[in-house]
Amino acid sequence: MINTTLCYIENDGKYLMLHRTKKENDLNKDKWIGVGGKFEKDETPEECLLREVFEETGLTLTKYSLRSVVTFLSDKWETEYMYLFTATAFEGQLKECDEGELVWVDKDEVPNLPTWEGDRIFLELIAKDTPYFSLKVRYEGDKLAENKLIIYGEDKQ
Repeated sequence: MINTTLCYIENDGKYLMLHRTKKENDLNKDKWIGVGGKFEKDETPEECLLREVFEETGLTLTKYSLRSVVTFLSDKWETEYMYLFTATAFEGQLKECDEGELVWVDKDEVPNLPTWEGDRIFLELIAKDTPYFSLKVRYEGDKLAENKLIIYGEDKQ
């Protein structure tokens, strides 16, 4: 299994989105996602987040929140635990990314972009400012086969 981070940086009603077009053998090829990546040895989720965001964007986050842990299961790829963050403040200048094109996209337009089906679930939840949640998504090939959501602070059935 692998551990990763993903961050949706917000500014003026927009998310900073990465259109993944440049990386070889990229399972996210041609998809639009936030920024982030794989943990390095001994990193915490926050350390990984800050490093990956800086490497991919040139920005230093100054205000961010952990929103979820998303578990990805697949018949094609390794199990992944993704720490999902949002950020609302940063310093620095946006730079070119070697994994694709960085674009500020109106939050209302994000659902119209080519994304993973499971991403649509958590993007809707963070757009609604849902409290901390846990999401499990299972893919068969590129198709979402199952999802299970727990929103903390809500009554459990």
